[in-house]
This record gives sequence, structure tokens and C-alpha cells, in this order.
Amino acid sequence: MTPEKTADAVKNNASSDLLLEVKNLKKHFPIKKGFVFTKVVGNVKAVDDVSFYIRKGETLGLVGESGCGKTTTGRMIIRAYEPTAGEIWFNDQRMGRVNVCDLNPNQLRQMRMNMQMIFQDPYSSLNPRFTLLQIVGEPLLVNGVARGSELQDRVAELLRVVGLRPEYMTRYPHAFSGGQRQRIGVARALALNPQLVICDEPVSALDVSVQAQTLNLLQDLQKQFNLTYLFVSHDLSVVEHISDRVVVMYVGKLVEYAQTGELYYNPKHPYTEALLSAVPRPDPRRISDPIVLEGDIADPANPPSGCYFHPRCRFAVDRCKTEAPQLREIEPEHFVSCHRADELKLTGVQEIALSSK
Repeated sequence: MTPEKTADAVKNNASSDLLLEVKNLKKHFPIKKGFVFTKVVGNVKAVDDVSFYIRKGETLGLVGESGCGKTTTGRMIIRAYEPTAGEIWFNDQRMGRVNVCDLNPNQLRQMRMNMQMIFQDPYSSLNPRFTLLQIVGEPLLVNGVARGSELQDRVAELLRVVGLRPEYMTRYPHAFSGGQRQRIGVARALALNPQLVICDEPVSALDVSVQAQTLNLLQDLQKQFNLTYLFVSHDLSVVEHISDRVVVMYVGKLVEYAQTGELYYNPKHPYTEALLSAVPRPDPRRISDPIVLEGDIADPANPPSGCYFHPRCRFAVDRCKTEAPQLREIEPEHFVSCHRADELKLTGVQEIALSSK
């Protein structure tokens, strides 16, 4: 299947309530050498031909090891990074269906009112010289939505929504804990009533108890404001809890893509199986027995031939070493990029838990 047909197959499974469609997205960072670093000697393929879609009101989890291209994908969708190739179609409530890659600066500014981001680090993502009124109110002020007392009222309302007291708006970020700072980031993201919120590992820097509070807050806000989330994370336990569907990435490639329950209990790619085997379960009788992958993660600047995962895959055959697998639909709304997906019998989370009792 060609990349174009792969993207069309993904699109055909999307219904009329489609909000975002990513087609054959790529991001290659040039490797430069020379006295003034002007000679390009190669490229780091951070994201390499990724296609997926998100429906209105749902949460799509994007998972994989560190360095697999998750955050880069999220930042390209909002055009914080310029894509090398591909298309990003967004159903903006003001402009209609637009290709984010083709927008000029003025159009991009309008589009970003409906697409916001929650960043991973609640410390570095907030300006330490700004008060909460300035931090949360800046999107409203810059876009001419509110000023003066109206701005203060809106910020006070947003702080209440995320569980903070309105009196805090005169304080600076250093006066708050990590969990409170992340709530401030959530309030800032909601200031303009966006359609899509890209959550870039929003709980990875928080304590476990605070993680649960933040996740519950995100779910409550999703119901209250009819939000759609792209939830980027390396923690599969968190993704299982919050996501409707899950995309698994490996070295810039999309390797599996399915409904959350289907992917967790019926994985079709060996890499997904290995990730799921390491998911902790609250069962003291269970003996943890994760699948240990041999070798190192492939170098995105010099990936192996064929399937990028084949040097670490215990099921690899000669075809895997020479021919790159294409993303294909193996079951309804279950896509996988593996030559042997039809014949392999892989273990999901439920089976792992039962076999360990």
C-alpha cells in the first residue's frame, strides 16, 4: 500500500465529526557540519510519514519511547515546528476545513485560537515575571477578546474552573506547587475556548497523587467544554485511563493504531506487546515479567533498512530486514505496520495479568 493509499484508508474510517486529520506528516532536522555549519550532511528523521485522525470530543493517545517523535508531532500540528512534508487538516469553527501547513501568519493566529497546547514542564512553561492575571489573561489580551475588568473577570472564572482561587491572580508562579502550576497552564490553554488541546505529557513531571487529580480535571473539563484532546505520553497506564484510541510510534514511524481496549488486549505489533508487558498492575500476586528488547533503539539519522524495529524484534524474518512494512488495516479501525501481523499471536495486558497469577 502506498503512503497516499494508507492516508486515505485512515481517512475513510473517520466519520463526519472529524476534527483533525494528519496525512503523511514528516519532520526531518538537517545535520550540518563545516566551519559555519552550512553543509548539510544528513537528516534526523524525527517524524517519518505519520497519518491519523481525531474525532470531535474524543481523546487520542500518542505513545512511544522517549525520542520517538511524539512531541515533535504535536508541535507540528500547532505549527510550532514547520513540517518537512505532509498535510494537517483542521476543521476550524471560524475558517472551516483548512490545511494548517498552508496558513499565512494571520490565518495561523486565528487558527491557534481554536488549537491550544499544555506543556510538559509546569515550571519552565510559565513566565516567572508574570502574575497569574498576566499569564492566563495574555491570550485574551493579545487576541483582543477582553480587557480591563472584563479580563479580570474572565481570568477569575478560569482559575475557579481549574480549582484555584481567584485571589491568586496577583501572585507569581514561584508561589505555587507543580500541580498548581500545571492547573495554571490548563487555565491558559482554555482561555480562548479552543476546540483541540494538545497535551504534551501534562502529568509526567508530577507526583502520582497529583497526576490523578490533574487527569480527573482534564476529563471533567472535556465534558464541560466539549474539548478534544491529543494526549502525548510515554506512560501507558495514564493513556489507558484517559484515551479513546491510541497511536503507537517507534523512531518516527506509526507502528499501531486502534481503539484503546482493542490495542491493550489484542496488540498486533511486537513493539506494542513489549510496551504493554511493562505496564504496572495493582495486583500483589502478579509477578512482573516484562519483555526485554535486545539491542538499542534505531538511530533516526541512520535508520536500518526494512522495518526500523527488526534489529530488536524476536519475530523478524528476512523480509523484515529488506522491505519496509506499510500501515494497513488488519481489523476494523485497527491499523498495524508489520509484515507478520496476521500470523503472530501476541499477548495483551489482560492475558499478561492472568498468566502471572
